[in-house]
Amino acid sequence: MIHLKTFNKKQLGEFVSSGDFKKYDFLPITAHRAQSHINNPKANDDQTLLILAFDDDNLAGYIGCFPDNFIIDGKIFNYAWLSTLYVSSNFRGKRIAQSLLQKAFEEYHENLALTEFTKEAEGLYNKMGTFEYIQPKVGKRYYFRTDLATIIPSKKPKTEHLQPLLSLGDSVLNSLISVKNCFIQKPDFKFEILDKIDAESTDFISKFYSNRNAEELNWAIENPWVLESKNKEENYLFSSFSESFKYFWIKIYDKKNTLKTCALLFVRDGHLKISYLFSISDLEQFVTFLSYFIVKNKINSLTSYQTEFNKKAESMNIFPNIHQRNMERRYMFHKQLIKNLPDHFDPHFQDGDGDCVMT
Repeated sequence: MIHLKTFNKKQLGEFVSSGDFKKYDFLPITAHRAQSHINNPKANDDQTLLILAFDDDNLAGYIGCFPDNFIIDGKIFNYAWLSTLYVSSNFRGKRIAQSLLQKAFEEYHENLALTEFTKEAEGLYNKMGTFEYIQPKVGKRYYFRTDLATIIPSKKPKTEHLQPLLSLGDSVLNSLISVKNCFIQKPDFKFEILDKIDAESTDFISKFYSNRNAEELNWAIENPWVLESKNKEENYLFSSFSESFKYFWIKIYDKKNTLKTCALLFVRDGHLKISYLFSISDLEQFVTFLSYFIVKNKINSLTSYQTEFNKKAESMNIFPNIHQRNMERRYMFHKQLIKNLPDHFDPHFQDGDGDCVMT
């Protein structure tokens, strides 16, 4: 007999602090991710954050909900992102995923959104017929260093025995790339790299339209879903640990010492993302700074859906990439969510909106 159990902030806190979340064959959430959900400033006390599906007393699957909101005509419109969906292979064929989704629909009155979904999950959402695609974000992935020892075996497992040779090739190629990049020097304009958003930045970004304010961005920085560790959480399917994971708050000034650009960057295992970007400049300084940041921190790649930044980086021809390719991030909204929003509503998503800033 399949039955479902929901958890709001208080219930989720009790579930984790009691240790009950660890008693199953797999984890439905990690302790630090649960705490992050509980501290989410956009989540109210009554909203459901986690739904578990049981087959009798056995945990069969779960779905995670990530509350968010839009400000429309000065009023708060609540909705949620579906951030996790998992069903154990031991319980496949019992329509558990559909039951979890239907419960999430009920909890949020069908005001639900999705992004960064797997192909398998996308197939399920399309099959259900309850979601529609909205305008995707088109971006770029830039590559700055070679990583053949990781990429090739991951795509062709039979080449794993070649890893030592591929690693040697990476070392040689990246040494040559480092020589080329040694001409990229520290920028001659003022910039600051902070570990969280300060008062000056708070005032600066308040002048921009954004789905997240300074308080909410600092919450993301201080409550990560991914912790730095060489350990792996084998019983949790989604992001929980990485060898490196760090946020950087960037401030860039002009020659008159006026703040012109702020950005939230994060680096995970050598991959860089520009989660949020706020600027009243033409971004030339930001491209110059980021070129220096990439070389200094030995960044392997950057994924950016920041359209104006991508255009500027291409036009300046100083960006230290050795290759680039086009990317697309797709979004799906529940059909009822679309109906509940104003006609031709533009969510103005930045790269970090949804749960993207967390992983």
